[in-house]
Amino acid sequence: MKLQEVVSDRAYDYKYMYRRMWPFVKPYLFRGVLAILLAVPVGLLDGAIALSLKPYLDYVINRTPLDLANFQFLLPFLQNISGFINIQPAIAAISSGKEIYIAEFLAFWIPFLVVGVALAQGLLKYFSGYLNDWAGFKMANGLKAHLFNKLLSFESALYDKNSSGLINSRFLGDAGAACAGLLNNLKTIVDNITRSLGLIAVLLFVSWKLSFFAIIMLGGAFLPVALIRKLVKQVSNEGMKIGSKLSTSVYETFSGNRIITAFNLQNFWHNKLVKNIHEQFELQMKLTKRVGWLSPLMYLIASFGIAGVMWYGNHLVLSGEMTSGSFAAFVTSLLLLYRPIKSMGNTMAGMQGSFVAMNRVMEVFDMEPTIKDNPNAVKINTIKNSISFENVWFEYDENSPVLRDVSFDIQIGESLALVGNSGGGKTTIANLIPRFYEVKSGSIKIDGINVRELELASLRQNIAVVFQDNFLFTGTIRENIILGNFNATEAEVQKAIKDAYLEDFIAKLPEGIDTEIGERGVRLSGGQKQRVAIARAMLKNAPVVILDEATSALDNKSEAIVQKAMDKLMENKTVIVIAHRLSTIKNVNKIAVVNDGQIVEMGTHEELFNIPNGAYKVLYDMQFKEETSEIGA
Repeated sequence: MKLQEVVSDRAYDYKYMYRRMWPFVKPYLFRGVLAILLAVPVGLLDGAIALSLKPYLDYVINRTPLDLANFQFLLPFLQNISGFINIQPAIAAISSGKEIYIAEFLAFWIPFLVVGVALAQGLLKYFSGYLNDWAGFKMANGLKAHLFNKLLSFESALYDKNSSGLINSRFLGDAGAACAGLLNNLKTIVDNITRSLGLIAVLLFVSWKLSFFAIIMLGGAFLPVALIRKLVKQVSNEGMKIGSKLSTSVYETFSGNRIITAFNLQNFWHNKLVKNIHEQFELQMKLTKRVGWLSPLMYLIASFGIAGVMWYGNHLVLSGEMTSGSFAAFVTSLLLLYRPIKSMGNTMAGMQGSFVAMNRVMEVFDMEPTIKDNPNAVKINTIKNSISFENVWFEYDENSPVLRDVSFDIQIGESLALVGNSGGGKTTIANLIPRFYEVKSGSIKIDGINVRELELASLRQNIAVVFQDNFLFTGTIRENIILGNFNATEAEVQKAIKDAYLEDFIAKLPEGIDTEIGERGVRLSGGQKQRVAIARAMLKNAPVVILDEATSALDNKSEAIVQKAMDKLMENKTVIVIAHRLSTIKNVNKIAVVNDGQIVEMGTHEELFNIPNGAYKVLYDMQFKEETSEIGA
């Protein structure tokens, strides 16, 4: 299940995209729509400012008298309302068709109009931006929560085959780009469209003849926008890959800082990151080359429109068909109209990028984990009888079997040790019992029921696992221990601490059990981490315990303490232990020797030790010699 193989093939099926996004948009639809609606008057008011130039130049600057005969179409309306307000002087003036001078009146009020329009635009823009961001972030957060829930449903194979940077990019980065970016660009597009419509209305009102050139310019400027779709899709997908590489490099630098320092890898790691940054730069420049030509092309198209307006407008003014004020208002509207058209290309590119990210999000939702509950899954309260492997085959990669025809069984209350050479398949056997992976063929049965038929949550609730390298989460010792049982009482927590031999260690800490341990438990030693993990498993109190080489990475002193803690954990439990030191497993009920994916021997310590040249005896003698040489040294 490699995320890199996912292809964004429906990024331009907008109906499909909106249908898939509807559940995340619906809860915040009102604020999102309101934000977009508030952008409408913001755009339309640009036309009011441009239109104000006509009366200002005609009646204030040029002192042209206002011919009231042009307003006789208002007489029927004025006469109808004359019974409510005294407007007889206005009716008489319009009826007589005389000319009046209103320069002082307009000179006083037009500046107030301009300021008022600007104030209204500012307030509307603020509230529109606030509502847009609120709705966008809410949608993105909801999408991230659903994506994270989806991430938690996947089996271990997803994490084995994909980098942390890629997973972070797909499950967090794309959600923000899909929601917040889409809403921002949609609001901008609505703002630009309404701004353009308002200004076009002014153009038509001032001179329908001159508007001919403006409309040609507007239509021509939109043509290049349609050409950027595939370009944006390709670059966006490549950008996602490079971004994931950068995230992975930063994460690995944090997690592997000691290795980098110990091996003097600073220059190597720096060069690796610089290479990724350079790749990102090249990609950004590719996008600039592919989309950047839109702006100069629009400039060229606009220049033809403006040149045509200037040529023909000059003719109309000289012939008396148009006043200088009307011409100034027209040119101003035309120049203002150019701004939203010019930005439309970049806005559409950004919006298309949001659709590509949205498509990637939906493809993640469409991915299904291979390990999940069957519709009629059986819930178990405990494991009563046995765990058995029946002719199990397993492979991580196709046609490369890791386990081959493995069969054994362990009765409840017994203990089984898995030993053998490194890479033989011991840990794989342990990982298959809680169904971290799915077997290729054969079956694993719990109390005679195939694990595929069991409810996953109930299966795993009955199994406690202590790994070789246990992961501790950021937080306190207490917070990591109670992960085993959130409902545990304080007495149960303290008992787990005591049985894990953590009492003395915790007593020396200034904040005791509530001491912060840092990310991945970086402030604790290996032995302390293992004992915290053992306490966590104790608190879970599962009937089956799996110990995956829990002491192999520890020194002798730490191993002795951890071994004592494990002995406590194993009391009255069914135990499967992957053993590194054979001296620690002499008392288990069964020992299985696993080599090259097969169980080559099985029996008690005495039975296997007495097989001449047997696999177990060879391992034991080899380890005994190593321990003797270490003591002698």
